[in-house]
Amino acid sequence: MDSLILAPVDSDTAKDPAEAPPTPVENRLSMPAQNLFKFERKHMRKPLAPALWQTPWLARLVTFGGGLALTVYGGWQMYKVIDVGGVTTLKWTLLALFVLNFSWIALSFAASVVGFVALLSRRPTPPLPESLRETTAVVMPIYNETPSRVFAALQTIFEDVQATGLGRHFDWFFLSDTTNPDVWIAEERAFIAIRRRLGPNARIFYRRREKNVGRKAGNIEDFVSRWGGAYAHMVVLDADSLMTGPTIVKLAAAMEADPDSGIIQTLPLIINRNTLFARVQQFAARIYGPVIAMGLSCWMGRDGNYWGHNAIIRTEAFARHCGLPDLRGRPPWGGHILSHDFVEAALIRRAGYSVYMLPTLGGSYEESPPSLIDISIRDRRWCQGNLQHSRVLFAHGLSWASRQHFLTGIFGYLTSPLWLMQLLVGIVIVFQASYFKPEYFTSEFALFPTFPRFDAQRSLELFALTMGILLAPKFFGLLVAIYEPETRRGSGGAIMLLISTLFEVVLSALLAPIMMLIQTGHVVHIVFGFDTGWDPQRRDDGSVPLMDIVKRHRSHVAMGALSLFAGFMISPSLVAWMSPTIAGLILAIPISWLTSQRWLGLVFRRAGVLVTPEETATPPIAKRGKALSKALARDEDEEINGLAAIHADPELRALHEAWLPARKPRQRGSVTADRALAETKIADAETIEDVVAWLNRGERLVALSDRALIGMIARLPNKADKQEARAAE
Repeated sequence: MDSLILAPVDSDTAKDPAEAPPTPVENRLSMPAQNLFKFERKHMRKPLAPALWQTPWLARLVTFGGGLALTVYGGWQMYKVIDVGGVTTLKWTLLALFVLNFSWIALSFAASVVGFVALLSRRPTPPLPESLRETTAVVMPIYNETPSRVFAALQTIFEDVQATGLGRHFDWFFLSDTTNPDVWIAEERAFIAIRRRLGPNARIFYRRREKNVGRKAGNIEDFVSRWGGAYAHMVVLDADSLMTGPTIVKLAAAMEADPDSGIIQTLPLIINRNTLFARVQQFAARIYGPVIAMGLSCWMGRDGNYWGHNAIIRTEAFARHCGLPDLRGRPPWGGHILSHDFVEAALIRRAGYSVYMLPTLGGSYEESPPSLIDISIRDRRWCQGNLQHSRVLFAHGLSWASRQHFLTGIFGYLTSPLWLMQLLVGIVIVFQASYFKPEYFTSEFALFPTFPRFDAQRSLELFALTMGILLAPKFFGLLVAIYEPETRRGSGGAIMLLISTLFEVVLSALLAPIMMLIQTGHVVHIVFGFDTGWDPQRRDDGSVPLMDIVKRHRSHVAMGALSLFAGFMISPSLVAWMSPTIAGLILAIPISWLTSQRWLGLVFRRAGVLVTPEETATPPIAKRGKALSKALARDEDEEINGLAAIHADPELRALHEAWLPARKPRQRGSVTADRALAETKIADAETIEDVVAWLNRGERLVALSDRALIGMIARLPNKADKQEARAAE
């Protein structure tokens, strides 16, 4: 099959597929921006299949009732800890911070209990359908990605869907927002190549926007507005997504069988990771993730959430109800909604469509950032997007579950500064008790003095309870993994699963204080009005330069050293209490460097630690995707300058010009600086090498977008030809 897929099309028997238009005929859908704060319930659609709308009352009672009960109990125990000789203002502050942080882990624990029970009694996944009625678009938004990776991924998914026998029901789109001119031309070369590999019957399309207005949400909106009318559904991928053919077909069948479904989300598992940091993330997602996802799926029912990729969406409903408005004000609080997926799920649910997850469907994969520094870059963007949701939280007509999803995202980032504040208040209380003479007898009448003390025994018991609740979801995931024979064997057996879990717990404990300070910094930056932007994500494994690590973590090391010094000055017992936090901060640089190393991750893999079933028995789609990506990277020079590529290949140049959007004639006197400079430099150039050397990135982008400038470039000789001509003269 591989050789057949990669074989070129015979030009004598078939028209060159590359010459077909890059996009199909437009079939437009209107996608108006929604008014977040104006909605009338009477406009909410009525269910067409009311029997499917069953409210999971028991799961919600256990999750939220159990979480509330645990929070009340933990708060009461904390009150008893500090209520020794009276409660001061600082102690009240400590209690409030503890309750906020404890409520977060209590809710997660209760949901994981639900997920644990549900996983042990789960039903088998539905069989592959024999037929489909509707046509689905599979769309992959890309932004300055490595073409060999994304084109290999989509081809791999395409092949797997074709193998189901239902491939005729799917069209495939690369939705490029690429701003790097060299990557843009590399994408076009890769698109020409994939069309030739797969032949004229493969309905694969490519569209590039000149400006990435609205970022990913705007990219999807552009597709829906222009072509959405032709497709009943769309499967949205990320640039690092992989989904098996049966999974995509089952999603389409599930949406056809449920006329009220608006979004159906899968649970993507992390694969193909090699650095130690990414392998820890991969192991945690594989072993603990299913318990957490199942608990979430159980309590939210049809009031679910959307994670922006590896999901299927009802196109017409999405167009009518999910157009995103810009928030008032400037970024980071205003402007485009960064974490658009949560808001889109809330809006389509507001309109009367269901949103739910199929956490046990399988066959859905993604990748993760390879290092702590890479994940912190992505995390800052997510932090801004989730904090923006505070502007959407009280939108009219939303279900309470949608608001809960917003709160979960917001609180997920606020826990870091809250945890830091709790630590600082605790240190201040100990410092006060150690260095200042306490005011035993206040101005208020009391029979007994106020001593600044804690109940040490109860404090230890509460600490043990907190750690137990915090680690319980991991323990549940471990039990499920041991219970499932395939997962147990694929992870190296019960003993290796236990060793891997212990290692993950220890390393996560050391990473936690570093992430606490990183996320606290993100929150502070956003609160003070700094926008994060949207940089492309580094997806490949590889080592981060040591100096970059030192610069990023030197403040964390300084904080750890200061905490250690202050702790010893105040009380050695305080150092013992804070030792995990202090150790993580002091060791931030070696931890970050070591966990970013690919070789160290591979050492752990060979030792059988942090191994997942998808590594022991690699899914065929992952194996095929990796092999194809390597083959494409060898065959195509992705590092070539876009101007040089256009100059050297007349066929590529002709197709590139044909695919450029039609433009209105330029008005006289209206010219941008980049265009003026690009035209001047091209006119002054004697060879194509001059143009490549002289034009900066912005000027290259303008030149490649302008047919007149492309014509000027095409007429330039290369340096060798110029020298030969001069020698002949």
